[in-house]
Amino acid sequence: MASAAEQLAANINFAAFAKATELQKRIWYTIIALIVYRIGTFIPIPGIDPAAFAQAFQTQAGGILGMFNTFSGGAVERMAIFALNVMPYISSSIIMQLLSTSIPSLERLKKEGEVGRKQINQYTRYLTLVLAIVQSYGIAVGLQSSAGVVTNPGWFFVASTVITLTGGTMFLMWLGEQVTARGVGNGISLIIFAGIVAEMPRIVMQSLALARTGDVNPFGLFMIAAAMLAVIVFVVFIERSQRRLVVQYPKRQQGNRMFMGESSFLPLKINTAGVIPPIFASSLLMLPTTVIGFMGMGANAPEWVSQLQGFIGYGQPGHMMLYAVGIIFFCFFYTSIVFNPEETADNLRKYGGFLPGIRPGKKTAEYLDYVLTRLTVIGAAYITAVCLLPEILIAYYAVPFYLGGTSILIVISVTLDTVAQIQSHLVAHQYEGLIKRSKLRGSGGGITKK
Repeated sequence: MASAAEQLAANINFAAFAKATELQKRIWYTIIALIVYRIGTFIPIPGIDPAAFAQAFQTQAGGILGMFNTFSGGAVERMAIFALNVMPYISSSIIMQLLSTSIPSLERLKKEGEVGRKQINQYTRYLTLVLAIVQSYGIAVGLQSSAGVVTNPGWFFVASTVITLTGGTMFLMWLGEQVTARGVGNGISLIIFAGIVAEMPRIVMQSLALARTGDVNPFGLFMIAAAMLAVIVFVVFIERSQRRLVVQYPKRQQGNRMFMGESSFLPLKINTAGVIPPIFASSLLMLPTTVIGFMGMGANAPEWVSQLQGFIGYGQPGHMMLYAVGIIFFCFFYTSIVFNPEETADNLRKYGGFLPGIRPGKKTAEYLDYVLTRLTVIGAAYITAVCLLPEILIAYYAVPFYLGGTSILIVISVTLDTVAQIQSHLVAHQYEGLIKRSKLRGSGGGITKK
């Protein structure tokens, strides 16, 4: 039998949406914020020649740089003020999550609830500022080393580039937090989502144009499109899949009343880590590429640098292998952070719940860890296949632009999460309507006519 919440969710329609004025305001706030973000991706940083930079960018459009250009909605290709996007914030979040599991003081803050979470978020913002300054300085130095890209090289250009790119990242971080608080969905995820979706039409048109001119094998393009459709269906199926563990609550007596035992479910997702593992792995893979770029790839570059670049370059077997290892590692690592079997078992015992046939306490924690490990193995294999299959096809058919499974995974995951939040707002609005009507009926029932 469906629960009351499920029955309300099944009755949601456009009439219910039209009455939810608070939800409409949240949606409009989110749309306006994303429009502001898209406008910023078209404003170039001062001191560069856009035509010369676009020409230099085309040589790296199919590599890791192309992937980050897709995530940023084309801001990297135009070297806009939002070229760094929210990547420094994501990197700082990764670092803070790693530190919170190894540093006792941060671990204590994590357990202090809302106050500790706000303090950790503040540390994350400071670290974002530091990473943004370092990365923007590296970009400024790299732009100056490219012939003809910078109109007036010098310290003034470096300073203005650092200030502009860092300011753009900090503004996007603030904008994402505002969307999370006042809009619908996760603001940071929606910013990445908007950048990917905005680039999709251009990628499709570019694909058709290359197939028409014969620069890309039409059969290969068809295979990539078929793989993308299969990946979309597969991702939706897995993301909505759950392993439900039955939780039983015993009979209890409250005063003179006896309450019968109840049962509920503990849902465990197959992909507990979400889109974090491919993003983390991509960020780590960009580090050696950046170091090699600073060392130089000219005639004076060491031979081993050229060999390393050939091994871990985009589309090479070494890159695929390291990418897969990184995804698998972060799947297990991030899952261990977001779900603690011992803590869950303790919470079940405190509230009197237990898994049928499993002794509460240590045995329950061991069983949860066993189930979660099996699910994580499946989830890691699923994410690795989704992210690598399009990459292999793109490298095999030599497609000169980026269109990977990571982008599809992010778009679908963010869409499902946002739709779920919109549905929860509508259900809450219907609950409020039911409560108001019941209060009116209750007050009217107490009046008797004489």
